[in-house]
Amino acid sequence: MSYLLPMAFALFLWWFSTGLIFYLDQLPVRTFKWTMAGATAVLAAALYAIWASAGDQSAFAVYAAFTAGLLAWGWQEVSLYTGFVTGPRKHACGAGCSGWRHFGHAIAVNLWHEVAIVVVAVVILSLTWDSPNQWGLWVYLLLWAMHLSARLNVFLGVRNVSEEFVPPHMAVLKSFLTRKPMNLLFPFSITAATAGTLLLFQQALAAETMADRTGYSLLAALAGLAVLEHWLLMLPLPVEKLWRWSLPHRPGAAKSHKSVPPRIDYTALNTKLTP
Repeated sequence: MSYLLPMAFALFLWWFSTGLIFYLDQLPVRTFKWTMAGATAVLAAALYAIWASAGDQSAFAVYAAFTAGLLAWGWQEVSLYTGFVTGPRKHACGAGCSGWRHFGHAIAVNLWHEVAIVVVAVVILSLTWDSPNQWGLWVYLLLWAMHLSARLNVFLGVRNVSEEFVPPHMAVLKSFLTRKPMNLLFPFSITAATAGTLLLFQQALAAETMADRTGYSLLAALAGLAVLEHWLLMLPLPVEKLWRWSLPHRPGAAKSHKSVPPRIDYTALNTKLTP
């Protein structure tokens, strides 16, 4: 139970929080200001929890720091897919755009989002500096690594791009999704993720204290999910069934004739988006 309970907790928290973000990002645009206000309040609470638990080496404090780190990462996802923190580029690439130029456009679309990730990482690092409980930092960094690897693989080309998870108001992102049987990065990504997962499981099994056993078990479960997510990019499976409850069942989701998009001009794209 000392291993299974943390793993089950990590799996449930990842599944539920991911589905909740999908649900919120598919709501009418007029709700986004409230979503961002709530997410920012949660971020502030998560940072406080990371700071408050930094000196505590109990198993409960490990759970608290882990949950707070995951919630801090959730703010990044919400801010991107609601369109509040994206990048200076607001339009899709035209036909024929490829190579490093296309990669530069992809960075420009997400630039402020990536900067925000670094800023929050530095804040968490400063809050836990030289403290025994740094599990909030580790989970945040692990989620960042998962995010970066998945984004690069989707950009380079995978079988299952899961474009149904991209909300309509962020359709510009679809021009940077590439469908291919394989890309050269994927074997390295899946190998590194698998090796990292095995090492974390090994650390959990070798841990001498309940706090370390709990922390490594939580991270190992999350790393195992990273391996699963990478394989799902290459397998033509109906991934959306995992979060069917969170996806919209009405054509007007993420759209409203009375809604005003937050700080971004979501003018309808004239360029046909390449899947």
